Amino acid sequence: MEEKTILVIEDNEMNMKLMRAVLQVGQYRMLEAFDAETGLRLVKEQRPDLVLMDIQLPSMDGLSATRIIKADPELCDIPVFALSGFAMESDKEKANDVGFAGYIVKPISVKALLETLADHFGSSPAKNP
Repeated sequence: MEEKTILVIEDNEMNMKLMRAVLQVGQYRMLEAFDAETGLRLVKEQRPDLVLMDIQLPSMDGLSATRIIKADPELCDIPVFALSGFAMESDKEKANDVGFAGYIVKPISVKALLETLADHFGSSPAKNP
């Protein structure tokens, strides 16, 4: 199976460090952005296979950034998963309305994240994360 590239847009260094470790276990190539503007530039330049987008970002939030991705005919097919500390149904509904492919609640479960990615890409999750 070819290596999949995942762009993580996350402003918290500890969360980014965790994502690096998890995606390495899952054998994914990772791109990093600490704000939405950098993330949008990387989406256009690198065309990742999937984006993990924090909802609460400095300057532009993840909902707004995802609207921009989904409005662009050249980028709209890239799946974007929300990363959020908010687990209320209304938050998940807002994310669905924007066009997120899924909703991952923080704190992130390593096993659940790897399973979500494996399900999305149609592969087996990494063993013993």
